[in-house]
Amino acid sequence: MLRHILRELRGHAPFTVFGAITGVAVMLLCYNMPPRTSYTVFYVLHPLHVVLSALVTASIYKLHRRGAKLWPMVVVGYLGSIGIATISDSIIPYVGEVLLPFEKEELHLHLGFIEEWWLVNPAALLGIGIAYLRPKTKFPHGGHVLLSTWASSFHIIMVLRGPIDYFLIIPLFAFLFLAVWAPCCLSDIVFPILLIPGKEWK
Repeated sequence: MLRHILRELRGHAPFTVFGAITGVAVMLLCYNMPPRTSYTVFYVLHPLHVVLSALVTASIYKLHRRGAKLWPMVVVGYLGSIGIATISDSIIPYVGEVLLPFEKEELHLHLGFIEEWWLVNPAALLGIGIAYLRPKTKFPHGGHVLLSTWASSFHIIMVLRGPIDYFLIIPLFAFLFLAVWAPCCLSDIVFPILLIPGKEWK
């Protein structure tokens, strides 16, 4: 199981690098977007990310847990998507905003499952429902990584008030990579696998 987790983490790194590059490109192109517009885009991308995260997390649990029941799938899918997507899309980008030279009075941590609870929580339930009926893991994870990168980017774009200084590109890339690679792999791979007994893992 540990070897499988490490192999998955290593295998997802190159695609996450690509995703982080696209995220930096989005910030370079959209730095002058009005905060309210970037807020709206964030709350399109973040719920979509939650749907795919819940779909993949619950699917892995169902595919590898013999006789998986609906309610355990709901718990695994909800915690794995809402909890870890919040870390990925909001908390790590916010930490980056705090540490990097942005206007501190502009900073705000956007917790989707609280701030827009009526949108984000049903998104998780939708992903779980799809997983229960037709579990999928391949395509949704790739889409999940890109959506997470772009959601993280727009969390940062909300605090931009002008062009990005070139010396910030590398640290922004690093924060986007970390925001996606570790949390998304934890959500889609590590979290559901840890809840499956070793004798049932295949």
